[in-house]
Amino acid sequence: MKALWAGLGMVAAMLPGTALAQAQMCVAPRKVERPLPDLPSAKEPRRVLPISSYTLALTWAPGICRAHGDSPANAFRCGGAGFGFTLHGLWPDAPGKTWPQYCKATPILPPALIRKTMCATPSEQLIQHEWAKHGTCMKTTPEAYFRRSTALYRQIRYPDMDALSRSGGTVGDFKRAFAAANRAIPVEAIRVTTNREGWLDELWLCLDTRFRYHRCEAGTGGAGDDAPLQIWRGR
Repeated sequence: MKALWAGLGMVAAMLPGTALAQAQMCVAPRKVERPLPDLPSAKEPRRVLPISSYTLALTWAPGICRAHGDSPANAFRCGGAGFGFTLHGLWPDAPGKTWPQYCKATPILPPALIRKTMCATPSEQLIQHEWAKHGTCMKTTPEAYFRRSTALYRQIRYPDMDALSRSGGTVGDFKRAFAAANRAIPVEAIRVTTNREGWLDELWLCLDTRFRYHRCEAGTGGAGDDAPLQIWRGR
């Protein structure tokens, strides 16, 4: 099992109670793999809709590495950089329970842009996917899309994840601790997703059309505040 805690633990030692968003030991690979095209399909169709808000999605990397660390697609994410939360993506939302996606055809992203984004989103294919599925709906360029999403990601601070992983708390406990570490993010702007066993999977943070954190719409996903939450630290 390749899930690691070293990077986040080092940060916690430097800044008691909080951790920076970006892994402290991350060095992007000199050569990145060329991703495959990411295209709409019958299951994931093109959908052009007005944008009413955004979601910033963060993945808890130790949990992904626990479940899928042996996959070649996760070699960089799980290979020693010490990732804690990584950037899944910045998603435009539409009113209600749907969202725009795959709004226009797009070429393969330039290697230089992929490499620049790897220490936030540590997967070449996921970077291509996020632009193709979500970024193309935002009337922007790939460079501007990733500049905004990585800037939002790097501004985030975290509570003491090691302590929380040992406390046996609830989703609500985690949301309150996360909000306490981020003055600009109210508890009502945080959704927490878990896997079937109750392990932390992702954070979905709700933003308005000016990219300010605000209350999430009801019924848009996430575990209930009373649900027990387990946090895999990695060893």
